[in-house]
Amino acid sequence: MKKLLAMSFMLLMTVGVLTGCNTISGAGQDVQAGGRAVQDAAE
Repeated sequence: MKKLLAMSFMLLMTVGVLTGCNTISGAGQDVQAGGRAVQDAAE
């Protein structure tokens, strides 16, 4: 039972980390796109 609980916890932590990475990556892309828009407007 303890082994199953530990494996479930590890799976949930892995999913959480992967979701967090995708969120940060998406935010970075949004900031990049905003920077490009400002740069294009300045030109």
